[in-house]
Amino acid sequence: MSIQLTFHGAAQTTTGSMHRVDINGTSILLDCGLFQGHRKEAFERNRNFPFAPKSIDRVVISHAHIDHSGNLPSLVRRGFTGTILTTPATADLCDIMLRDSAYLQGKDVEYVNRRRQAQNKVPFEPLYTEADVDQTLSMIQPVPYGNPFELAPGTTATFHDAGHLLGSAVTLLQCTDGDKTIRLLFTGDLGRHNMPILNDPEQVQDVDVLITESTYGSRLHPPIADVMGRLKSFIEDIYHQHAKLIIPSFSVGRTQEIVYFLNQLYKQGRTPPVPIFVDSPLSTRATEVYRKHPECFDPETSDFLLNGHQPFNFHNLTYVTSTEDSMRLNERKGPAVIIASSGMCEGGRILHHLKHGLGNARNIVLFVGYQAANTLGRRIVEHESPIRIFGESYEVQARIHTINALSAHADRQELMDYITGMGRPVRQAFVIHGELTQSETLARAIRESGAGDVRVPAPGDTVTL
Repeated sequence: MSIQLTFHGAAQTTTGSMHRVDINGTSILLDCGLFQGHRKEAFERNRNFPFAPKSIDRVVISHAHIDHSGNLPSLVRRGFTGTILTTPATADLCDIMLRDSAYLQGKDVEYVNRRRQAQNKVPFEPLYTEADVDQTLSMIQPVPYGNPFELAPGTTATFHDAGHLLGSAVTLLQCTDGDKTIRLLFTGDLGRHNMPILNDPEQVQDVDVLITESTYGSRLHPPIADVMGRLKSFIEDIYHQHAKLIIPSFSVGRTQEIVYFLNQLYKQGRTPPVPIFVDSPLSTRATEVYRKHPECFDPETSDFLLNGHQPFNFHNLTYVTSTEDSMRLNERKGPAVIIASSGMCEGGRILHHLKHGLGNARNIVLFVGYQAANTLGRRIVEHESPIRIFGESYEVQARIHTINALSAHADRQELMDYITGMGRPVRQAFVIHGELTQSETLARAIRESGAGDVRVPAPGDTVTL
């Protein structure tokens, strides 16, 4: 049996997840995410794969977040003709997220090309178009949790609920040659226990080789119980200050969680009736996908639905889709809560709300998700001022807060609980999807748990099992 792993993306960083597995002549790609970071570097890396796309036979997508699925249309545009395998909920989310990504790619290139035209430079083409997305979606084969499927001769894969995002999966590859079997587990992004809406991560046991994320490999999250209290205090604050609570949020996953918490506060009568706006067409479409997949919901959310409640709708909540209504939010006086994408402030409508809201010291900007290095969100969280939006400088006068308890990523203890819950120690472990300090800290903990060979691969590293 010949198995070779090559780590092309999300190695010593948290973005652009892409790992190649070659098994007896069959090439499988685990995830195909967009690299996000410095614009020039992202531009080059997302267009130029470190392998021939047509050499890949199968792609397995762990979940629909853009840093895990967002470069699929580029792979197809550049020659991939195989099958894309993922869960049904992920397939539905990819439909809306990849279309949105194609739209944003076009807008970005349109903006850049206006400047290039003024400089008499050759215009760029978009990374991919909606036609590429259509072709990509036609190649997706949904597979439910728990149903083994063949990836290569002698190799099956099975999706298990990762509890990170609707449809997210931990993927178990079982490779058999005669009487020898290797069980390889790819965590994708591992979720957490006792979080709202989604099921807890499903424990997989008896693993030989582990490829694990490490986003919070050295950190512990605050208790989730803190979230309701802190949201309540922020809403009371802006209510009395007649100000705005601006929440940059990922359209898929985090927005639905925030809405769920706000719904609970509202129904319990714990907050004043402040109007809440979800300003994201993608969030609105994603919420519809959530409604289609109650099989992913935890018992509490299922009971909430059975009792006639709508977790993503309540009296003072408005979903904003039109550009005109979005612009009117910037003219609106407080109090108001505005939830808009993108979560790391790298594009989307949140940039306009920050542009208009950061200069007001009464406003609060609340970050509820991980902020990758070199993103605008990271610079604001680190209290950089002034910051640049659309090429203009803005002083940061608003109050900046974070709620790390809402992270959908397992923290160090949760990761280790999952890894030790596998039973016997793994023979080999590869720690990816984390900044270097996070990955190295988790790698040490895995070694101390009794694992054999534990590595933090660099981009491009190849290992033969």
